[in-house]
Amino acid sequence: MKSSPDPNSISTVSPPPQSSGLGTFGGVFTPSILTILGVIMYLRFGWVVGNAGLIGTLVIVTISTSITFLTALSVCAIATDKVVRAGGAYYMISRSLGIETGGAVGISLYFAQAVSVALYTIGFAESLVRAKIDIFGLSINFQDFGLNQTYVALITTVLVGILAVTSAELAIKAQYFIMAAIAISLLTFILGSPLPGVDPQMFSAPPETALPFWTVFAVFFPAVTGIMAGVNMSGDLKDPVKSLPTGTLAAVGTGYVIYMLLPIFLAMRADSVNLIDSNVFVMQETALKGFGFTMLLGVWGATLSSAIGSILGAPRVLQALARDGVLPPLFSFLGKGHGKDDEPRNGTWFSLGIAIAAVCVGDLNLIAPILSMFFLTTYLVLNVSAAIEGFLQSPSFRPSFRVHWSLSLLGAIGCLGVMFLIDAFATVCAAIVVSGIYIWLQRRELETTWGDVRRGMWMALISQGIFQIEEQDDTKNWRPHILVLSGAPQKRWSLIELADGFSHNRSLMTVSSVLPSGSRDLKQQLNLEKTIRDYLQKRGVRALVRVVTAKDPFEGAVRLVETYGLGPLVPNTIVLGDSEQPERRASFCNAIAEIHASKRNLVVFHENQQQGFGFRRSIDVWWGGMQSNGSLMLLLAYLLRTDINWRNAKIYMKLVVADLNAAAAAKDNLNELSKNLRIDVIPKVIVAEGRSFDEILQQSSRNADLIFLGMAEPSENFTEYYEKLQARVTNLPSTIFVLAAPEFAIGQVLNE
Repeated sequence: MKSSPDPNSISTVSPPPQSSGLGTFGGVFTPSILTILGVIMYLRFGWVVGNAGLIGTLVIVTISTSITFLTALSVCAIATDKVVRAGGAYYMISRSLGIETGGAVGISLYFAQAVSVALYTIGFAESLVRAKIDIFGLSINFQDFGLNQTYVALITTVLVGILAVTSAELAIKAQYFIMAAIAISLLTFILGSPLPGVDPQMFSAPPETALPFWTVFAVFFPAVTGIMAGVNMSGDLKDPVKSLPTGTLAAVGTGYVIYMLLPIFLAMRADSVNLIDSNVFVMQETALKGFGFTMLLGVWGATLSSAIGSILGAPRVLQALARDGVLPPLFSFLGKGHGKDDEPRNGTWFSLGIAIAAVCVGDLNLIAPILSMFFLTTYLVLNVSAAIEGFLQSPSFRPSFRVHWSLSLLGAIGCLGVMFLIDAFATVCAAIVVSGIYIWLQRRELETTWGDVRRGMWMALISQGIFQIEEQDDTKNWRPHILVLSGAPQKRWSLIELADGFSHNRSLMTVSSVLPSGSRDLKQQLNLEKTIRDYLQKRGVRALVRVVTAKDPFEGAVRLVETYGLGPLVPNTIVLGDSEQPERRASFCNAIAEIHASKRNLVVFHENQQQGFGFRRSIDVWWGGMQSNGSLMLLLAYLLRTDINWRNAKIYMKLVVADLNAAAAAKDNLNELSKNLRIDVIPKVIVAEGRSFDEILQQSSRNADLIFLGMAEPSENFTEYYEKLQARVTNLPSTIFVLAAPEFAIGQVLNE
């Protein structure tokens, strides 16, 4: 007869292959910081200082950067939870809040970025045709050349597009020269001197004609909202999980330092009148003598870098939208990539066409505020995504960079407030557009009919929810929906406490009892269910209750597992106590086999009555690999540790190897596995040295508070196997035997 395999065996883990692509500095930091240090810094920052004063300006910079920083934290949380592929913000939102929300924001974001190319190139053309440069006595006035602003903008737009089509990496290299120009301009400004014959503003109050604080704030805020330039390059990054948080936060921090220093120099060198009336020339006139022209180089660099960032980011969002089927089939060609780096050339040409059309329109002042709202809407929804994921605490959401959901919610509120402060009308227009796209995408999938009254709406929502749930669990949203076969809760409270530790009020949990046939009529069963429910509520446990009757308790348990639930919403994890009565062991093992055949996860709690859960500080998981039992044990241990009663517990992942030669490699594999799964465990590799697994188990886990052991699938000799399993844990602390449901890839829940 074939023996049951021992699930506690050695497993190796191979590190994920390294991909090629852009690094943190070139792929994230550079485009982000160049968008942050943009046109507003050169053309409007002096105006901000003149109207708000030095202290008011520092407050404006701090509030603005705080909102951007909170959004950056949300981006970091999402980016370190999953590999962020092409599409940047759209990819993050669609994978968190669904394709409809992601598509509605993504389409709006794409058009905002595509048209922004025109905004920046027109800004470049305007500053060029009106520029006047004095270089060591040589004066050049570009107005004398009779340049046509629209033609200059068109030529610039085409050149920027060709640069993006040629190579994203080449465009990034071009931005290095632009960043050098901006850095030189800032250096020459810092080394400059005050305007002659003026009384610098410094700490003096703003003039009576100064604009209100929030009006000035609304003008400055767009200057710090450049973090999406790096996020949009996610598909071209070598290591997005590492690069996005590092590059984004570094750009936000660098921008904050620069924007906090510049007002001090401006206030020391000019009075309020000159600052309010200033454009680039106030910085040009106070820069290091003979180097004022570097301010114009900075302005040109800022506009060109922003244009390059937009022409690089927009096609990548468009490519992701097309590949996900958000766009109509007519535009499926936009999802095609070219070359080894999968560059979206079709999308770039398409985006270039939109930018050229916008340049030909010329005056974009009417739609510019709405475009800003689209960017802020993206930041708003990113914060909402991170807040919802953090609040729900799904097992699949385990970011390496953890951010409390309240910070993300605060960032969302800040974005919404700023949107209304900048332009309430544009905010409403952007909301209408995004909502219209959302409804269009939703109607492409299905049409929902709501009732006319409140109860009808709730009933329709519940009905749609039940029918939308798939028959089989999916790895993204998996939770242990638990059926606890506890009997009387007062007698088996530790079993309910364990199940509650796995669910902690965030998944469905049912406490059930099987009573002897004829002991209760239906009315008495309902009264008993209410009594148990009240008892659980008083103990702080939120659970459904079900009481049934049967001749045999194990037959009743099997029947309950088979019949309990509503459509696809059924318990996927059965928790029951160990059977210590030899005369009932065969029935118990038969029940395990039948429950396993019904494709449910099984958790059998073998309790040490004297020890209970001990100090709740040490959890031993005897690792047998990423096959189903191992994945389920690790996931349950992770869920248990997130419970408040187990928050100080350490998870020890224990693995037995045959000799010392295998120990080092095994430990490296476990460390790599822990890093990839984002679960904090302590690997313990034990060399057998001729000892049996039972000896090692007794010696290694005798001081643990809880032990997880895998259980073999039921076979012909399962009762005999189970008796050996019980003997194996004799005199050990409380132990959990785990048997994963067949055919469900529980390992993918860890890898999400």
